Amino acid sequence: MDAEMTIIGAGVIGLAIAEKISGIYRNTFVIEKHPTFGQEISSRSSEVIHAGIYYPQGSLKAELCVEGKSLLYDYCRKYDIPVNNCGKLIVATSQEEIAVIEGIKENSALNGVVLEIMEQDQIAALEPNIFALKALFSPSTGIVDTHSLMKRFETNILNHGGQIAYGSEVTGIRKIEKGYEISILDADKKNYCFTSTIVINSAGLTSDKISEMAGMKDERLSINFCKGEYFRVNPPKNRLINRLIYPVPHTNMEGIGIHVTIDMGGGVKLGPDVTYLESNVYDYHVDPSKQESFWRSAKKFLPFLEYDDIAPEMAGIRPKTQKKGEPIHDFYIMEESCRGNPGFINLIGMESPGMTSCLSIANYVNRLIKF
Repeated sequence: MDAEMTIIGAGVIGLAIAEKISGIYRNTFVIEKHPTFGQEISSRSSEVIHAGIYYPQGSLKAELCVEGKSLLYDYCRKYDIPVNNCGKLIVATSQEEIAVIEGIKENSALNGVVLEIMEQDQIAALEPNIFALKALFSPSTGIVDTHSLMKRFETNILNHGGQIAYGSEVTGIRKIEKGYEISILDADKKNYCFTSTIVINSAGLTSDKISEMAGMKDERLSINFCKGEYFRVNPPKNRLINRLIYPVPHTNMEGIGIHVTIDMGGGVKLGPDVTYLESNVYDYHVDPSKQESFWRSAKKFLPFLEYDDIAPEMAGIRPKTQKKGEPIHDFYIMEESCRGNPGFINLIGMESPGMTSCLSIANYVNRLIKF
């Protein structure tokens, strides 16, 4: 075989997996169709380190998020990656929402996440410029510089002797004896093939298509593109917020509402919203006409916010396996021997909390590797 290990996709999860296994196995390759890492999901997110509050008890999302956030904070401290354990407030702005946040507190406790209910005076001490009747405070939530994190993963992979092929798109996968033959279209538009004993599919928005190339077509694992748009809060109003502020989440966890996130540079964003795209197109356009709805949603708990204080910022796309209106689906992480593809590991539907969980996902995948 040309390679022992091949990881398809150099987003934050693929890189975390590659860093882990390149330190254990020889001949580890990462294949990425873009010119550099993290050009899709990983570079168009809120960069939030999630606590593990909302996910169903016993799900991979819950378990890997709770484990992963601690690993991620430790990793960032070890490698001096910019991180801010700023905490998060989930705010109730009506009597009906107070009952909802009490239910959120109970669910989070099932996942081992401790939240504190705060009254108005306690909220004002933390965030004097917001409005809330009550709030939940999550002390383990934070933000991280995702680019710096991915750059460190890349550096460690190369230091371990791993190789990364950017500008290389997978066009076919064929099962062969003791492994797989992978067809590639490289940056020079030339076709070539190589063989690998283990293949790990971490292709994000196209992970279902990669799985299909290997002969595993499953409608339940089809990726639905779910767009989220963001508006920024313009200076000087951005300085009125010090931590993450979230509303009560939507039904079925399709999204967790227009929330407020800060970044490492002092910027403040509103979003993302939730729009399922009718076809899986890479639509990163931010619709200026949404300014009214973003402003009205945020003004419920940011009373200082005026319409002209916000402006279009960016958009990202989530790789959801659930269709619109369906209950939340879990991560799909599976070694596919049961489908006749031994040594092929699929990661499909790796939306939030994928970044938070990237190191725990890497450990999980490492345990699935079989020769």
